[in-house]
Amino acid sequence: MLKRLQDLTKQGVLRQLDYQFAKFVAQRSPDPHSSLVALVAALVSHELGKGHVCLMLNKITAHSLFGLPSRVAAALLEGLPEPELWAAELKELPVVSDIANCEQQATPLVLDGGRLYLHRYWHFEQLVASKLHHTAQSVEPAAIMPSVLNELFPRTYTYLYQALQQLKKADSGKANTAETRQKEVCDKLDVVQAESLNWSEIDVVLTAATKAEELSALDGLVPLATCLNWQKVAAAMAITRQFAVISGGPGTGKTTTVAKLLAALVMQAEHGSSNGEVVTPNIKLVAPTGKAAARLTESIGMAVQSLPVDPEVRKRIPTQSSTIHRLLGSVPNQVDFRHHRDNPLHLDVLVVDEASMVDLPMMARLLDAMPPHAKLILLGDRDQLASVEAGAVLGDICAFASQGYSQQQGLLLSQLTGFDLTGGYLTGMDVFAGQTQTVSPVADSLCMLQKSYRFHAESGIGKLAKAINDGNPYHVEQVCLHGFKDINHYPLSAESYQTMINMTVTFYRDYFDAIEQSKEPKEVLKAFSSVRLLCALREGDFGVVGLNQRIERELVRIGKVSQADETWYEGRPVMIIRNDHGLGLYNGDIGIAMTDGKTNPDNPQLRVFFEMPDGSIRSVLPSRLPEHETVYAMTIHKSQGSEFADTLMVLPADFSPILTRELIYTGVTRAKEKLYLFAQPDVIQRAVRLRTERASGLACLLG
Repeated sequence: MLKRLQDLTKQGVLRQLDYQFAKFVAQRSPDPHSSLVALVAALVSHELGKGHVCLMLNKITAHSLFGLPSRVAAALLEGLPEPELWAAELKELPVVSDIANCEQQATPLVLDGGRLYLHRYWHFEQLVASKLHHTAQSVEPAAIMPSVLNELFPRTYTYLYQALQQLKKADSGKANTAETRQKEVCDKLDVVQAESLNWSEIDVVLTAATKAEELSALDGLVPLATCLNWQKVAAAMAITRQFAVISGGPGTGKTTTVAKLLAALVMQAEHGSSNGEVVTPNIKLVAPTGKAAARLTESIGMAVQSLPVDPEVRKRIPTQSSTIHRLLGSVPNQVDFRHHRDNPLHLDVLVVDEASMVDLPMMARLLDAMPPHAKLILLGDRDQLASVEAGAVLGDICAFASQGYSQQQGLLLSQLTGFDLTGGYLTGMDVFAGQTQTVSPVADSLCMLQKSYRFHAESGIGKLAKAINDGNPYHVEQVCLHGFKDINHYPLSAESYQTMINMTVTFYRDYFDAIEQSKEPKEVLKAFSSVRLLCALREGDFGVVGLNQRIERELVRIGKVSQADETWYEGRPVMIIRNDHGLGLYNGDIGIAMTDGKTNPDNPQLRVFFEMPDGSIRSVLPSRLPEHETVYAMTIHKSQGSEFADTLMVLPADFSPILTRELIYTGVTRAKEKLYLFAQPDVIQRAVRLRTERASGLACLLG
């Protein structure tokens, strides 16, 4: 067996790590079981490399072994028991422990029912489940919270009035009808029980209004109980729980919601203070990468400034974020952090943005370092790609959204928000469990934001994202063919491939011009970050490496890049791909090479400038940079946590299993204003049908 596994390693099917682990375990197992142990050890390690936390023994067939052809895989199974007997065989071996005795004896492998784990990853999963069970508890909200939430989420008629004015300017008699006015009311006021309203009386108010203030007559005609603002529900839910998850697609207002939530928590703390002392909770904001942290700093800063609260409350809400690594305290050359169970973090509230990117080991370490009293709030899009490393923690947690809220939680949220959360008319997270259904405590800690404020339901990007999420290839094709202004779709050809290169170079002219005009590094970095070419692959003509080379050659041809130095030149953008705790640069951080003539006029040098999560600029000599790569083009995986005004996305000409629904959705939703999609229609359709599923036992443990 080891010889066969070694051959597969030489062929590139297995990693050297997979083979060496199989060899290590097999040498510690008695015959005749060593062949079986070697195979399952290689499988567990191989699956971990693909992002799976465990090996599902009940799903093993000749078709599932390392992705091999059936004939080759069948040869590996010769002489071994049938896969359905493996669990019983493995349970008796010294290198495998089951959950009854794994704490007493440390073995390389752990068997938990039909799931086989590396011991370390079984421990991570158990720790996360235990911590979430402990923190997914209710918290009594202060009596002032209903009025605070009404203050933070006021009903405004400005947008409705503007929409009505647009209807009046449109082709009268066709656009400005009672039906279209009713549609605008439902959209702008989040009406979900339209059938219970008196629309004739409402329409009188709509047609008579000459300014937005006159629409306040709708307060009585459209009561809160007939509406549903998911942002307000999310804030109320998070107030009532020690652990909360707010998930939603791009533009659904996750950052706006959390800014208002933090304001509510600050106001609640002030209300509960004694002796006249102002009590402010210690709030920390983090994200998985430097780029995501910088974007969180920018977006939450803007959200806090626009809050309808006293300026003193705004001052107590932090706007600076950092990475999870920085928060936990990275220790050079070690996997452990300074903060852990015995040295917990000093905070009262922790907000983690882009939580879909947080893998199982990192989530375990983060939860382990949380002080017992602290509130944890996860923000993210459950439909995005899962973390690069093993696990899909946010997806496993959000799987409970379909349970809806328990009766107790539904009634509490109704009291806090004024909405009716006990009806059966809701969509998405739409089930009110009632008295007869048992709900996991985790379900009461979730809220799925469902209305996009960036992409109107009629926008191309919004419709395309929804069609991809629905897994409907026909609808995806129809959106691409519709001719939306914010989507340009180019089937692949030699001509469209060159169009893509030329278009990318044209977009990048702006930041090269900014360098030539000696603008500040922050302005140059901002210009560069407005556009990006995203790829599904790393290698080949449609991959990051090949496209970066072609773009560089085109920049040389038009005179933006000098050929004098093949590696470093002014304007070269690079992305860090290995953490350097000493320099404070981490995987995913992006910098641009520029001369430091302004700060060092006597001896200008080429340095690489980075924007840090707090908005400051740091420059580093190229020779001191940790491992990095050119980044005119980047993988869709690496683009998570970023947004670009103009996004170009290219898929390979032939289908590959790496192309999944989540990958396409993540790439499409990086676009804020315009998407340029270069892909064959049949490749897109096959990818949309393929959904990513990661083997894990976390959802079972949380149920």
